[in-house]
Amino acid sequence: MGSGITPTGGSRVYKSSGRPFVRSQNIAWGYLDLNDIAYIDEATHANFAGTEVEGGDVLLNITGASIGRAALADHRIVGGNVNQHVCIIRPKKDALEPGFLAAFIISSDGQKQVDSFQAGGNRQGLNFHHVRSIRLAIPGVEEQRAIATALSDADALIESLGRLIAKKRAIKQAAMQQLLTGQTRLPGFTGEWEMKRLGDHVSFLKTGTNSRAELASNGRVAYLHYGDIHVRASVTLNPNAVTMPHIASSKVRHLDKLAPGDLVFVDASEDLEGVGKSVEITDVPTEGMVAGLHSIAARFDKDVLADGFKAYLQFCPQFIGTLRRLAAGTKVLATNRQHVASVEMELPCVAEQQAIAAVLSGMGAEIETLERRRDKARQTKQGMMQQLLTGRTRLV
Repeated sequence: MGSGITPTGGSRVYKSSGRPFVRSQNIAWGYLDLNDIAYIDEATHANFAGTEVEGGDVLLNITGASIGRAALADHRIVGGNVNQHVCIIRPKKDALEPGFLAAFIISSDGQKQVDSFQAGGNRQGLNFHHVRSIRLAIPGVEEQRAIATALSDADALIESLGRLIAKKRAIKQAAMQQLLTGQTRLPGFTGEWEMKRLGDHVSFLKTGTNSRAELASNGRVAYLHYGDIHVRASVTLNPNAVTMPHIASSKVRHLDKLAPGDLVFVDASEDLEGVGKSVEITDVPTEGMVAGLHSIAARFDKDVLADGFKAYLQFCPQFIGTLRRLAAGTKVLATNRQHVASVEMELPCVAEQQAIAAVLSGMGAEIETLERRRDKARQTKQGMMQQLLTGRTRLV
């Protein structure tokens, strides 16, 4: 058991190739995340010979916010080193299968022990005594290996779905760049795009100022808070298909009710990436829905902006470029109705907009299906861990 150190000079001595240098961000929950792996040269590696990674080592984060994350070392990092935030655990393989140990550490029982070592439960750091104190019930080595293999197969499915999702997202991103700028035209559309000033084709709805404290899980009227727009992955919103906060109708009688096709923007963001974030409403509850704090609700003329296409305005360079240029503020970047109204952009005819929206929404639906499969695979693995690592279900 041991941990490394950061080389003198820190990140300045990292190389583009060489010996892998594993840091805490490279240790995920049961797998290695090597997207930003660092490298060190042979001279630096020679000074860290005591922390050279071997195949089958269990790597455990022992400090910082990611404390308790563990993963199994594989061929990609064998021969590399770790920094001081990562502990190398080298099990005696005739008694303890590395994959079984790594799986136990990240299980709920393992994490309870990690938490118990932290004064006040603040998860600040583990020492070697803590790590050696981890207790687990173990079957025979053959059964440990069978369990580790089963969990590894589950991980492989999750990782393969993750790679496929990333690929599909990249394809969709490329499609948006082409279709939303007119660089690529869908079959049957050749007409010129027309310049439109959005302020000539929009009416703005009255929105609320109610805080989270005034909302409830049940109530008469659905309430769209700007924070829920910021964290939403989908560009559309059907409030009948998701759990939403609600508010008493007496508090929002003076507000305009949202309708299908309305576009709701955030009017405040802590970074440029969040400026212009929006969702298009696809349905409304029987009792109605209103837009709330820090939001801009826009109702565009449907003969200028098609339902479905509006959701993708936030990805159109002319639109989002204008909002980001006009966004004002220091700690928080603000967008207002005048900013939205001032946007001038080239738009295709409504029929082409509808065709573009159909293509992009189809891609989005495929990604969402894959994400549900991945989430189900994760849940299945969690269930397997609870059964296999506790002996409730036996494989041998």
